[in-house]
Amino acid sequence: MRSYLSGGSDWHLRFRRFNSVNSKLKSYFQFGTDHGQLPASNHVEHSLSKMYATMPEKIPEDAVKDNPVSNMLVDSFGRLHTYLRISLTERCNLRCQYCMPAEGVDLTPGPLVMSQDEIVRVASLFVSSGVNKIRLTGGEPSIRKDIAEICSKLSNLKGLNTLAMTTNGLALARKLPNLKDSGLNLLNISLDTLVPAKFEFMTRRKGHERVLESIYTAVDLGYNPVKVNCVVMRGFNDDEICDFVELTKDKPINVRFIEFMPFDGNVWNVKKLVSYAEMLDIVGKRYAGLKRIQDHPTETAKNFTLDGHRGTVSFITSMTDHFCSGCNRLRLLADGNLKVCLFGPSEVSLRDPIRAGADDNELRQIIESAVKRKKASHAGMLDIAKTPNRPMIHIGG
Repeated sequence: MRSYLSGGSDWHLRFRRFNSVNSKLKSYFQFGTDHGQLPASNHVEHSLSKMYATMPEKIPEDAVKDNPVSNMLVDSFGRLHTYLRISLTERCNLRCQYCMPAEGVDLTPGPLVMSQDEIVRVASLFVSSGVNKIRLTGGEPSIRKDIAEICSKLSNLKGLNTLAMTTNGLALARKLPNLKDSGLNLLNISLDTLVPAKFEFMTRRKGHERVLESIYTAVDLGYNPVKVNCVVMRGFNDDEICDFVELTKDKPINVRFIEFMPFDGNVWNVKKLVSYAEMLDIVGKRYAGLKRIQDHPTETAKNFTLDGHRGTVSFITSMTDHFCSGCNRLRLLADGNLKVCLFGPSEVSLRDPIRAGADDNELRQIIESAVKRKKASHAGMLDIAKTPNRPMIHIGG
């Protein structure tokens, strides 16, 4: 393991190139907007835009079988939404560059964040209507003081099969035994580099060893698999892809390579995107016996096994090979807004009606109307980058 933590001697040069891309290309999409077209020299980006233009897809028949959910969770394209992601807080103990701008973001004042009772009420409404999986996100969900109580109450909802959490792992190791006892049964830990200095550069904080400790604590506690989320960015960590694969050799770890996605303030551009096809080629050339797993139609990741490895690797291809046709996810933001698409700007408040005294039937009507307005798919890759959206810290990971 130590060899993966030492890093190459030239990573600081790659940082300069990474930052150079940030500064020089920051106005790329604004240029294209002002001139009515993409710059002629960027024909690759133009070609990608055409290649990955998003079209509605046929909904897989398997996705609509044997799902006794209420009409509230069915959109106009027949997709059933049985997976709710709940952001518990916008606050975070890291400052990751792809998540928020360097100057930070304005956070929702505490009194306007959903309370524990409000979260449990909304979750109960969704679960009673057919949601069987809830994922807790943030910000950083583990820093919320009542996280164990929330887990306990949610895990006891009749009909909920999976209570998951996505966390940066910084403060997780000491809390995890209690969270597991409280019903948390699936875990994703975010880690984008195995080099401590690069970790500090990307997150603007220390704590690399604490994240690794959380990963191994989760393994020791019996989480199987422990999912490790890695956002891959050209010039920053694309040289570590195979190092991450090595984490799966002897432990039940599922490394999930995520295509770099655009959100407000993270200065996304296509030149920092490492595509699924490119990542797969890198892994395939290094490792024998890379085999695709048969995925469920609602699965967001493309999953693979490797010969001789206890763990697995996955690729989340939101940019180059979207999975909108099987989407079964909805998002409840920390401020109580319901968001039906990660990349869509449309939101509707559930907090305000709750505080105004709305009963469950009224809330169901609001939710159903929002779900019915969900589009067949998100915009094309380059269009997403120009579509107004909140910073990821507001939306929830």
